[in-house]
Amino acid sequence: MLSFPSLTMLLASAARTIPVTPTTGRRAASAIATKYSNAVYAAALAKSPQVLSQVHTELAHVAATMKQTPEVNAFIHNPTLSAKDRGAGLNSLFYRIESSGAKKTPISDITKNLLAVLSENGRLGEMEGVIEGFNDLIAQYKGELTVTVTSAAPLQKDILGRLETILKQSQAAQKAKTIKLTNKVNASILGGIVVDFGDKTIDLSAQSRVTKLNNALHQAV
Repeated sequence: MLSFPSLTMLLASAARTIPVTPTTGRRAASAIATKYSNAVYAAALAKSPQVLSQVHTELAHVAATMKQTPEVNAFIHNPTLSAKDRGAGLNSLFYRIESSGAKKTPISDITKNLLAVLSENGRLGEMEGVIEGFNDLIAQYKGELTVTVTSAAPLQKDILGRLETILKQSQAAQKAKTIKLTNKVNASILGGIVVDFGDKTIDLSAQSRVTKLNNALHQAV
C-alpha cells in the first residue's frame, strides 16, 4: 500500500503534467444518458437561469429519493412494468418531488417531460447517468471543478486539504472559479486513491496496480 507522501508526489506530478486520459471514473454515463443530460440542460437554460436552478433542485430530489426509498429505486430500474404501472409510478414520484420543500411547489415541465420521455422509451434506468451528466454541466456553468477522491477508507481533513492544494496546480483547476472536493469510500480499491475530474481520472489505487500486474503475468505466460 502506498504511503500518503508517495501518493501526493504522484498526484502532484499528474496534476502538473498530464492531460488526464478519459476512463470510467465515478460512473461511465452512457452516450444515451449524456444526450438526455445535454438536452435537459439546454432546454432549462434556454428558459432562464431560474428554471435551470429549479430543474437542478428537482433532479437532486430525484437522486436523493432513489437512494433513500427502495421502492422508488426499484421502480426506476424495472423495465418490465406496464405503461399503466409506469404512469402510476411517475405520478407518485412527481408528488414526492413537489412535496420535498417547505411548501408544495409544482414540478417544472422540463423535469416532468424528462421523466415521461425516459419512461416511454424504457430508459428510466439511465436516470443516474442523466443526473450526473446534468450536474457536471451545472458545475461548468458555475465555473466549478468537481473533484471526487475515492479511497478505501475516509480521508482526514488535513489530507484532503493537501490534495486540494495539489489539484489546484492542474490546468483544469486553474480555469475554474472554485474547486468542489468530495471524498467517497470504496473498499474495493484496496488502498491508494482514485481522483476524478468530471470524465477524467487519475488512478493511484492499489487495485489498479494489482490489475496491471495480473495483466502482465497473463501476457508473460
